[in-house]
Amino acid sequence: MNESSSLLTLTLGPIAHGGHTVARHDDRVVFVRHGLPGETVRVRLSDAAPQARFWRGDVVEVLEAGPDRQEHPWSDACALDAARAGRAPVGGAEFGHVSLPAQRRLKAQVLAEQLQRLAGVQLETTVEAVDDDADRGLQWRTRMAFAVTPDGRLGMHAHRSEEILPIRSMPLASPPIQELALWDLQWQGIARVEVAAPANGTQPLLILWPVEGLQEKEQGRALKRAVAQIPEGVSAAVMDPGSQQLLRWRGRSWVKESANGFEYRVTGEGFWQIHRKAPQTLMDAALGFLGDGGFLPEGAAVADLYAGAGLFTAPLAAAVGEQGSVLSVEGSPGTSRDARKNFHGNPWVEIVQGKVERVLRRHPRTLDAVIIDPPRAGAGKAVVQQLVASGPRAIAYVSCDPASFARDVGLFAAAGWELSGLRAFDLYPNTHHLETVALMTPGR
Repeated sequence: MNESSSLLTLTLGPIAHGGHTVARHDDRVVFVRHGLPGETVRVRLSDAAPQARFWRGDVVEVLEAGPDRQEHPWSDACALDAARAGRAPVGGAEFGHVSLPAQRRLKAQVLAEQLQRLAGVQLETTVEAVDDDADRGLQWRTRMAFAVTPDGRLGMHAHRSEEILPIRSMPLASPPIQELALWDLQWQGIARVEVAAPANGTQPLLILWPVEGLQEKEQGRALKRAVAQIPEGVSAAVMDPGSQQLLRWRGRSWVKESANGFEYRVTGEGFWQIHRKAPQTLMDAALGFLGDGGFLPEGAAVADLYAGAGLFTAPLAAAVGEQGSVLSVEGSPGTSRDARKNFHGNPWVEIVQGKVERVLRRHPRTLDAVIIDPPRAGAGKAVVQQLVASGPRAIAYVSCDPASFARDVGLFAAAGWELSGLRAFDLYPNTHHLETVALMTPGR
C-alpha cells in the first residue's frame, strides 16, 4: 500500500471499547485512534490488510474538529504533532486531545454499551472525577515503566509497536517522579527502567532491567553507571534477567504505601494502584458498599481475592475484628510475601498464595462477604461459580476493564445474582481506561 492509498478521509462514528472511534469505508469498519465522534479527519491506516475484517488507523489531520477537542498536554503523545514530525506518538495518553468532561462521558458510554451488550443490563453510570479538572488530568501516576532506546535514552513504545520512541517529559507522572528527570540521564546497558514514588512522600524506588546477553562484568559496569546518576535518597533494585528475582542494590527493594491510615509494604515488582488517589477512592467505594449494606458485621467470615499486598485486606480485618476471619488470596509469590509481612500481627487473617480458582476449589468455605479485584482479564466463569457456591450475601467487584467486568456481571446474572450498585471513577485521566466498583448480591 503506497502513501496516498494509506490515507483516508473519514467522518468518525461512536466511541468503542479500547479508546477507538468507529468509522466506515466501503462497508469496512475502521477503528480510529486520536479522534472524536462526529469529526471529519484524515486517517493514516496502520493495519489494513485486504483480507482483514476491519482496519485500524490514526488521525493525522483534523478537517472538522469536534467541540470537545483540546490541545494535547503532551507533545510526545500527540498524534497531530507526531504526524507533522514524521513519527508515531508514544502510547499512554491517547485521550489527551479530549476535554476531561468529554473523556468521562465517552468512558461512561463505553461502560453502558458493554453492560448492555455482554450482560443485558441497561444502566447509565456517571464516571466520577477524583481530582480537580484544573490540573488537566496530569501528575497522577505514582508508578511508571520506561523502555530504553538503543542509544541509552529513556523512551516509551508507540501504540501496538516494538518501536521505542525517546521522550523528553512525562506530564502524567507525579511531581516526585518528574523531579528525578530520568529522561535527562543516560541508560546504556539498561533495557527497562521502572519507578515507584509513593503518594505519601516516602522513599521512591527505581528498578533497573539490564539488557539481556551482557557479560557479567559489562552488566555490572552498566548498573554502576546507572545507579551513580540516581539522586541520593532514592532506592535502587535490579531485576536479574536469568532468575527474574529482584535484587536490592541501594536502599531497599520495596516501598511503603498507605491508604486511609493503613500502611503497606509493597515490593518493587508488586502491584499497587497507580493513581495517587486510587487506593483511598477504591477502598472507600468497596467498603462503603459492604459496610453501609450491613454485610460486614463483627465476627463475619470474609475474603479479599486477587488481594495484592492487601489493600482491601486491612480494612476488612479491621471491620470483622479478631472474632472474624479474612481469607486473602494473591497469585504472585512476591506480592503474597508482602501480604504476609503486612498482616503477620493479625492471626485472624489467612494469607494464601495461589490462583484464586485453585484456592477456592481446594479449600471451599462459607463466606459472608467478598471483595474481588481481578486483573484486566476479569474473574471468569470458574471463579464466579465458586464465589456463588461460597454463599456470600454480597460481593464488591473492583474492575479496570469494562468488557471483562460486563461479561462477569452476565455470569453472575446467569447464577441468579443482581448488579445492586455501581460506581465508576476516572482514575486514568487522558487515557481511555476507567475503574469501576460494583455491588453484586443474590437475587431476591
